Amino acid sequence: MDVSTVVSSSFVRSWAQRALSDLGAARDDIDALNVFPVPDGDTGTNLYLTMESACQSVEDCWDGEGEPPAAEAAKAMATGALLGARGNSGVILSQILRGTSDVLAGLPDGEVLDGRVIQRLLARAADLGYEAVARPVEGTILTVARAAADAASRVVQDGVDDATAVVTAAAAGARDALEATPTMLEALRLAGVVDAGGRGLVVVLDAFAAVVAGVAQAVGEPGLRVPVPRPVEAEVSRHYGGPAYEVMYLLDSDDADAVVSMRGELDALGDSLVVVGGDGLWNVHVHVDDAGAAVEAAMRAGRPYRIRITHLEPAPVGRTDHVRALVAVTHGPGTAALLGEIGAGIVPAAAQQRPSTAELLGAIRQVHAAEVVVLPSDSDTQAVAEVAAQQAREGGTRVAVIPTRSIVQTLAAAAVHDPDADFDDDVVSMTRAAGATRYAAVTIASRAALTTVGPCQEGDVLGLVDGDIAAIGSDLAVVVRDLLAGMLAIGGELGTIVLGAEAGAELRRDLPQWLEREYPLVDVVVHEGGQPLWPVIVGVE
Repeated sequence: MDVSTVVSSSFVRSWAQRALSDLGAARDDIDALNVFPVPDGDTGTNLYLTMESACQSVEDCWDGEGEPPAAEAAKAMATGALLGARGNSGVILSQILRGTSDVLAGLPDGEVLDGRVIQRLLARAADLGYEAVARPVEGTILTVARAAADAASRVVQDGVDDATAVVTAAAAGARDALEATPTMLEALRLAGVVDAGGRGLVVVLDAFAAVVAGVAQAVGEPGLRVPVPRPVEAEVSRHYGGPAYEVMYLLDSDDADAVVSMRGELDALGDSLVVVGGDGLWNVHVHVDDAGAAVEAAMRAGRPYRIRITHLEPAPVGRTDHVRALVAVTHGPGTAALLGEIGAGIVPAAAQQRPSTAELLGAIRQVHAAEVVVLPSDSDTQAVAEVAAQQAREGGTRVAVIPTRSIVQTLAAAAVHDPDADFDDDVVSMTRAAGATRYAAVTIASRAALTTVGPCQEGDVLGLVDGDIAAIGSDLAVVVRDLLAGMLAIGGELGTIVLGAEAGAELRRDLPQWLEREYPLVDVVVHEGGQPLWPVIVGVE
């Protein structure tokens, strides 16, 4: 029987390799969906590198002694994807692959892949994709995943049980949902594009359909083709916000619905909720005022044990029980050197390439500290940092991730870091410093596009404030000054300028002088960041 129609590690291997090949072919096109007009789009690259890690993990199962069990290969694919996940889309893809792995790993080798198995596999993948996101947004990769599962379910309900027919319908449903994403997100409509993550998932689903059908070419539209142990299931809040107790325990429960219900109860009780696990074993962390209620919620879901309740009262000033370190993502050699001088572990990110879970986890471990604060310096790296942090927590390291969305917010947080303070106090202080720092940046449009502030042409200077395009111009210096003037109009005491590799000598000289002349009460700090693509990044505190 052909490997494309039965459960086997060869089937898993073929799908992983086909998905990687097709994502490689589509990589640039997918990047282009979110690369313009701002040249930092990397969804295609993130998905490709995530899938590459999944592929390598599957290959590692073959040790020269014959074909491994399908369950081993399926779990390896999910584990590899998680450890190699890059960006939000990569994290979600890793959870989608974990969902398919959950179903495949539960089937005996040689069992025929019928339509009902395909439907269960896609439904589990979509469920875990949504659960991986604290605040799901429609019009994204999540919508595409759900549409594929729903299309498969409709066909099965109509009595069709042929695997090829079901998976073909699922792939078609995914493409239809992808085409509709601009009607769900205004930013996509304005840009005239479909969601990049969703398009990448269509590539992966087309590859799956091709392997199931045993055909040489993927079944989807050609134009659309161009990676665990206990991954994060949900994270409702990332920061301690004041409840009196930290409650942690392991939970034995085979009732997934009961775990979902428990998570809802804990969400209502407090914050900093993390529920990770699977296969009947869950690890739970939450900050609450009523510790007893948190344990009672677990008892309704299963058997909690190794219960640990810690009072979150601030420790006396000067306590130094733990060695604490920072881990920061940097995008240029200048800021890497600057943060390295204060002892931070550095994770350098190349142009248009976010760091992976494994890279961040490696940096957390390499600082050899009992307590670690991670500064992602980019909103798209935050989800990856959270996954790495949870992996490190399971190894006994206390880790917090501060959601810095720009290098200037990371610098602001690092500036107030106090390793001698209580951990929670230090995290709160750094979080406040980062949150109080407004950030802006300028770059060059990579192509013509319609933006939220009007049309731009290739080569135009784009000014972004807090991640959104706020200005379009032809002169780099003028756009930077306009951004700073607008930000300082509502107040500010400190201006930070991080100069990129493409900032010219004239801008390096004139911009600080202009700031000091026009805003004499604002302290100005200039750093040579050396980052590509972004000639100037500024922060106002």
